[in-house]
Amino acid sequence: MHNVKPEMRIIYTVILLLFAVFLFLPLLVLLVRSFGSDQGFTFEHYVSMGSNREFLTAIGNSVKISGVTAAITTVLGFILAYSIHCTKIYRPVKGLLRTVIMVPMLLPTITYGFAIMYSFGNQGLITRLVGHNWFEIYGWNGLLIGYIIYTLPPVFLLMHNAFKYIDKKFIIVSKLMGDGTMRSFLNTIMRPLAGALGGAFVLSFILSFTDFGIPASVGGTYPVVATQLYQVMLGSIPDFDQGAAIAVIMLLPAVFGIWLLNYLEKWNFHYDKLSDIELPRQRVRDIAFGILSSVIVLGMLSVFVVMFIAPWLSSYPYDMAFTFKHVRDVFQSSDLTGVYRNSLWVALLTAVFGTLMAYGSALLNVRTSLKARSAVDMVSMITNTVPGMVLGISYLLFFNGSSLKGTFIIIVLCNIIHFFTTPYLMAKNSLSKMNPSWETTGELLGDSWFKTVYRVILPNSASTVIEMFSYYFINAMVTISGIIFLVSAQTSLVASKIKELQHFAKFNEIFVLSMLIFFTNLIIKLVCDAWQRRTAQR
Repeated sequence: MHNVKPEMRIIYTVILLLFAVFLFLPLLVLLVRSFGSDQGFTFEHYVSMGSNREFLTAIGNSVKISGVTAAITTVLGFILAYSIHCTKIYRPVKGLLRTVIMVPMLLPTITYGFAIMYSFGNQGLITRLVGHNWFEIYGWNGLLIGYIIYTLPPVFLLMHNAFKYIDKKFIIVSKLMGDGTMRSFLNTIMRPLAGALGGAFVLSFILSFTDFGIPASVGGTYPVVATQLYQVMLGSIPDFDQGAAIAVIMLLPAVFGIWLLNYLEKWNFHYDKLSDIELPRQRVRDIAFGILSSVIVLGMLSVFVVMFIAPWLSSYPYDMAFTFKHVRDVFQSSDLTGVYRNSLWVALLTAVFGTLMAYGSALLNVRTSLKARSAVDMVSMITNTVPGMVLGISYLLFFNGSSLKGTFIIIVLCNIIHFFTTPYLMAKNSLSKMNPSWETTGELLGDSWFKTVYRVILPNSASTVIEMFSYYFINAMVTISGIIFLVSAQTSLVASKIKELQHFAKFNEIFVLSMLIFFTNLIIKLVCDAWQRRTAQR
């Protein structure tokens, strides 16, 4: 590996300082504040939470519903991934399944709840179609549906990636050796996927446990820890110290998740070589999984259909006359179009600077011989496990009274840190596969390190950079947990504005703003995908 240059040390130092100021110090302040009181250092807040029946109920509710959600989504994600990788379903159908399952990721989670209300409520679209109300949507049922929709796409992505490394040759060999269907299934599919299944469960559990958007819309009188934290921090009498203690409690599932993944690591193994082989067609299996996968995806999408219908009707479901009024009112409202512009700017700045930071971190880690360069791996593990609400509160406490409070800068920085892990890993995986001698060759030819990166490294990883940009942009447009404590009247975003509109029951405006976010993210996704394909062809 080539010699370390001064510019490498400067960039790496700047990156570490950014993480120190915008990740570690805020979390340290959060921890200290959780032990703070007028009398000094105390465990008072933790003791009071331990004796607070309402809080204990909220914790228990969060654990129960997150556990059930994680179990269900792990099974559903497995079925979808298995259908795509281990069956002979018609290829265009597989492509459609892979694409459509991503739709919920283009919308804020708080919108899920309103879509559930308008679909399964007493006058909901699905309720009217089937002729009766299936269940009470507020509380457990609404939260469960919302959490499943929210966590299924990332769980599927994890399972989908894991299935790529299953050697199907062993499935055929197992059959030839006379193994029964169940034995073959357990040994050749479930056994290699043990780590991924555990990871999927942990991912779904943590996302459900820490989400605020869905409980904010359909939580009803079913308390969960995220709404408890919101009420303590933004209630009539905010209690920052108590809120800090609750935020620390919310980190416990992440600690459990890390322990579980480390435990499951011993079940992982690697094939010497992956064989490129297709499984034979089995008519019953293919039809069964094709129907099951289609039902899962269509069932998920059916919840959002009403969101694209209601804004075009005078007063759904009472006056079904077609109208442009609701859409026109939103575009004529400087307040609503203002928050949309704010969201666009925040998403764009997050995507640009977040991609630069994640790519630079991965570049210095993989392509240089800097000492302690792997410290960024530890940072990425921490950012992956810190919930958005916890990070938002730590920023609120750390930057309270500073010039950054209530600015777009603090929101952008929070988003960059919050979503850092996935883009960083994307870049790291891409850069690690490149020829390690390119920089040395460039140096021998008289090129500086920057020039080699710009002329050689970056063009060869352009597809990954585009994917990183897309990931940051889309997540910055839809997030609410990370920014709910940081927005002000001047920096309000669409996701936080939807929460405000809920109090005035302006659901048509909510759906129009949600459609704006959806189509904006869809356009960005399609443009980035097309750009990736064009880059790959070059």
